[in-house]
Amino acid sequence: MCGRYANSRSDAQLQHEFGVQRVRGEELAPSWNVAPSQDVRIILDRTDDAEFSGRARELRTARWGLVPFWAQDPRIGSRMINARVETLTSKPAFQRAALRRRCLVPADGYYEWTQRPGQGRKQPYFLHPGQQTEPLAFGGLYEIWRNPEVPDGDPHRWLVSTTIITHSAADALGHVHDRMPLLIPAQARDSWLDPNLQHDDDLNQLLHDLHEPELHPVSTEVNNVGNNGSELVAPVEDS
Repeated sequence: MCGRYANSRSDAQLQHEFGVQRVRGEELAPSWNVAPSQDVRIILDRTDDAEFSGRARELRTARWGLVPFWAQDPRIGSRMINARVETLTSKPAFQRAALRRRCLVPADGYYEWTQRPGQGRKQPYFLHPGQQTEPLAFGGLYEIWRNPEVPDGDPHRWLVSTTIITHSAADALGHVHDRMPLLIPAQARDSWLDPNLQHDDDLNQLLHDLHEPELHPVSTEVNNVGNNGSELVAPVEDS
């Protein structure tokens, strides 16, 4: 599971690091404690863009918690913050988006919690790219939901939402949590974002190219979503 992460990079940094051609929406404040239901920045490719010869890479805002296009109530998104890779192309909530609306969710790193022997509460860890200077890129999906109660012409009639894909954690990370986000390496990002890649076999091939982050324990201050600041990702002694 991925239920909390950090993204402190500016739009200008993300634009440079991911080759973004168009930025949509207002810039979000840096956050070291991003939580479900909040607005987050995602990166996606469009193939219907006349300005950039058909395909354009966009940075835009989405609500974390995917709302399927067929949903009657957007509150369903609170149960869709993650999508399991094992059922990505078969579960109705994610099947269509997996083949047509893949995105990247940029992050400095993410948090997981584990119960240690003799401890009364779980120890949080921050998982990050180590010495690499580029951010992590979670594999994600996005959807665009039409609110039937909002009239045409109102910009709030459309809700863009997103989910982060997870898979079984490798042995090195499995002692912290049995699930981890799908991390898309730099060499696979163009293919991952390509909306023309819509075949199950091609998608499954991409899902095999995985890599692991590094990790260190952090303060339990991160447990409170109201806390926010770079000190949340600082290493502490592992109790």
